[in-house]
Amino acid sequence: MRLDKFLADCGVGSRKDIKTLLKSKLVTVNGQIETSAKCQIDEKKDQISLDGQILNHETFVYYLLNKPPGLISATEDTYHPTVLDLLDHEARHKKVFPVGRLDIDTHGLLLLTNNGKLAHAMLSPKKHVNKVYQAKIDGIMTPADSLAFAQGIALKDFTCQPAQLSILATDDQENRSVVQITIKEGKFHQVKRMVQACGKQVIDLQRLSMGPLQLDPNLALGQYRRLTPQELASLEMFGVPL
Repeated sequence: MRLDKFLADCGVGSRKDIKTLLKSKLVTVNGQIETSAKCQIDEKKDQISLDGQILNHETFVYYLLNKPPGLISATEDTYHPTVLDLLDHEARHKKVFPVGRLDIDTHGLLLLTNNGKLAHAMLSPKKHVNKVYQAKIDGIMTPADSLAFAQGIALKDFTCQPAQLSILATDDQENRSVVQITIKEGKFHQVKRMVQACGKQVIDLQRLSMGPLQLDPNLALGQYRRLTPQELASLEMFGVPL
């Protein structure tokens, strides 16, 4: 790999910035100053430092975001801010994207990465990846609704795969419910439409988990962090290079 490509992957700056850093003799390869952008290095064996700080090359990066309402789960949008607007320069430089989508008013767990193979595996219908949501409902969900979810709710354009509906709390006076819903698909507005098919309405929706990843209770809305080594290890179940 060329040295300038390595430095660019590490997010140290633009091509112009990298040329300036090299000319300023701030970059070393295995302890020796290197000024040539074309210098060939082994990113797995050579030690590259910038101004005395060792740089670690990463092909793929992974971020866990507690998505707030009001943002689009996309890399760009003409009318609304996107989840990428929350990220720092390094994450955007790595060209991460959301794995799956949450509606603009839905909040909770969202994985962002630049690993396309992992995203494809996690979203593939063949993998049957569980997605768990907690929802506040206008109306009282019943055991009959749970049975309907388990049998597969028929919507106008498709029939949902069997899903799990657990009733966590009901308030007859307020005519409200709190439920946990587990689905294996992720079609447009699916959870809201399934609840609507039962004659009720979702008034708040939060994603708690996706596959092995759980929403971090220490992340406030809008905050994000890198995946932990344990979380990364849990993604090995999808059988793609991480």
